[in-house]
Amino acid sequence: MSENAEQKSASGTALTRTVIAEMLKSNFEKLPDIDQKLFIYGPLYLGGNAGLAGLISNSLYRRTLNITAARFASNLPMAVLPFLTTYALYNAMVSNPLLSGDINCPSCTLMRGALVGVVGGGLYPILLALPMNIGLASRYSTALLPEKGNMLRFCMDISRPVVNKMRAVLLLQAFFGTYLGSRHFGSYTKLAQITFGQNEQLPD
Repeated sequence: MSENAEQKSASGTALTRTVIAEMLKSNFEKLPDIDQKLFIYGPLYLGGNAGLAGLISNSLYRRTLNITAARFASNLPMAVLPFLTTYALYNAMVSNPLLSGDINCPSCTLMRGALVGVVGGGLYPILLALPMNIGLASRYSTALLPEKGNMLRFCMDISRPVVNKMRAVLLLQAFFGTYLGSRHFGSYTKLAQITFGQNEQLPD
């Protein structure tokens, strides 16, 4: 008997969340144009910054390892992959949960936005550029690479100055991710008020 009650309760909760998500999405077009455009295009700008960070980190590693060949072949994935990853990550962690009513916490939204900005738009391009440029350095013999046992220390040594030079980019990505999360939560608040009325509480 209790199991049936629990199942009903669980299905009721799931149904409620589904209805809430449908209501929010159906009223999305009632938001002001600026809010709609920011919701749709904001992650693209964050992803664009991530692509730029990928190009910068790739350039720094190429200079460190004296690589001059395969410029286009190395720049293309370093621009595209961080862009796509950051865009998808922000939508998965911030935009979609807001439109589904799964986030009702401004600080959580800001933290998620900042985390996506730093990890997806800053650290990921650095980590992605490292093995690719080591591979290019090995292929074209532009730098003396250590034996396998010392490779980790070598990676840390060449990455330290790159990370130091990328600090401004990391801070910028954190700021922009936080700002975008703040604006998106503001848009979500307007959307919830349109959907549930001025005097209704936002769904938990």
